[in-house]
Order: sequence, then C-alpha cells, then structure tokens
Amino acid sequence: MADLNLAPIGSKGLGAWGEKYAADYLVGLGWMVVERNWRCSVGEADLVCLEPGPGELPTGVVVEVKCRSGSGFGDPLEAITYAKQRKLRQIAAVWRQVSGLGLSGLRVDAVGILKLPGVAPLVRHVRGVA
Repeated sequence: MADLNLAPIGSKGLGAWGEKYAADYLVGLGWMVVERNWRCSVGEADLVCLEPGPGELPTGVVVEVKCRSGSGFGDPLEAITYAKQRKLRQIAAVWRQVSGLGLSGLRVDAVGILKLPGVAPLVRHVRGVA
C-alpha cells in the first residue's frame, strides 16, 4: 500500500497519491493494473484493471479515482457527474476495442479516498458506477 505517513502536497500530489493508493488497494484484491492514466481521443482513465473471474477470462474494469483531503466539499465520489459517467463508459468501450484482450465483461468502477491528517485513509469502492 502507499505510505500512510506521506502527506500529499497540493491537488496534483494528492491526486497522484490517491491513484497509487487505489492501485495498491485493487492489487490487494487480486486485480491486475494494466494501465495507469490511459488516454484516448475521448478522455483519460485513471486506472484500467483486470478483475479475475470464475472462468478463464477476466473482467475489464475502468476505474475512476477521486481523492480528497477533507470532507468540506462532500464525499469524493460525489464529484462523478452524469456527464463524467457517460465519458467513462465511452473510454471503457474504446479501451476494450484497442486492447484486443478477451474479456468476460467490462464495467466502470469508482474508488473514493478520503485522506485526513493522522488517520488511515478511508476507501470506498463502488462497482458499476457507469
């Protein structure tokens, strides 16, 4: 896991730290991170992962990561609007097409991380947000 004692600096630093923390969290679930900050003409996916399934083929998962250092602006996942959900579905479809991987399915998940000073980050993983 990402170092809990490192204090991210600025929003870019916090965002990069959050993506690393989310990736470590998903790897801990047995997932494989195959892309970080994957870009296409539609936009960018924070993480693209393969989730093992009951059969031979994994599920492809595009993961949107939202990280905040306080709750003044609400839950991190509240920042994922309907328009962002639509864009994430489009990004997932493009990634599936260009990846050439055999998949049992494809979905979009979100990982929200609340990083308050001095306490372990609070992670919320929502499957199938888009």
